[in-house]
Amino acid sequence: MTEVLSQDEIDQLLTAISSGDIETEEIHQPADQRKIKIYDFKRPDKFSKEQIRTVSIMHETFARLTTTALSAQLRSLAQVHVASVDQLTYEEFIRSIPNPTTLAVINMDPLKGSAILEIDPAITFSIIDRLFGGQGEGAKVTRELTDIEQSVMEGIIVRILGNMREAWSQVIDLRPRLGQIETNPQFAQIVPPTEMVVLVTLETKVGDVEGMMNFCIPYLTIEPIISKLSAQYMYSSIRRGATTENLNIIRERLSTIEVTVVAEIGQMDLTVRDVLSLRAGDVIRFPNVRVNDPMVLKVGNRPKFQCKPGQVGNKMAVQIIKKLEDIEQEDFEELVVEGEEQ
Repeated sequence: MTEVLSQDEIDQLLTAISSGDIETEEIHQPADQRKIKIYDFKRPDKFSKEQIRTVSIMHETFARLTTTALSAQLRSLAQVHVASVDQLTYEEFIRSIPNPTTLAVINMDPLKGSAILEIDPAITFSIIDRLFGGQGEGAKVTRELTDIEQSVMEGIIVRILGNMREAWSQVIDLRPRLGQIETNPQFAQIVPPTEMVVLVTLETKVGDVEGMMNFCIPYLTIEPIISKLSAQYMYSSIRRGATTENLNIIRERLSTIEVTVVAEIGQMDLTVRDVLSLRAGDVIRFPNVRVNDPMVLKVGNRPKFQCKPGQVGNKMAVQIIKKLEDIEQEDFEELVVEGEEQ
């Protein structure tokens, strides 16, 4: 809708033009509404915004797990959280980190190629000082790690990589392994300088010392699973996994859990006085239970099998003769009723 100016507004506009407060060229110059986006062909964007966001979500989980692991191992307050996720060339990443520093070359099995986990020297020496019994102070002088310090950091990095595997579990069964530790960034040329990488920057604080951890993943390494880096895939994989992969994982983990198994001869009611007066050698006679009747084998509190008592060597045992779930509920109730009548 066109706005109509009043006579007073027109007079004020003419007065402003005549006094030079408003240039006439500015009035007649059309406004340029086009939005121009600068694109550098030397740095092509290979990751979409959704993929960057998914990588950020994955490593927020990694940061949370690493916070817990470092706090427990160092017996000190540790905080790790994702500061940013960017895409840049590998050369830009190498130039942005200090020398010397702690560079861990990570083998990203089953993905091809390697990634780099870089830990700021201040954080590195704070961790080492804390593990050696100190207060967790950072190094005042920048230097390379000794053999003992490097061995200590290898243990810390291996523990961190376990958290990384869990954080990536919704996308791929990643098995990251520590390849080697370098201190000079120039010696860690895992991809050509112009190759694009995704850089996850993690703000890290150990005690009062603050620094950065950088996780650099080349595009060539992450390319086979680039289509899986979306929230839609992650949520759909959770639903699919409920009946396939995750079901097998749950079954495997449940198979190692110990449960109580009880062979029940029968049931009867006793007063507290009778229970307190029981002594070794006393005989309890169960009503409506014969010697040849099968016993009920309970797993936890749930009846699962029918069994017979016996002996294996010098130990008492039971022999399973039937699975109760194979018996119809009505038939089972009839067996119970018949047992009571007899």
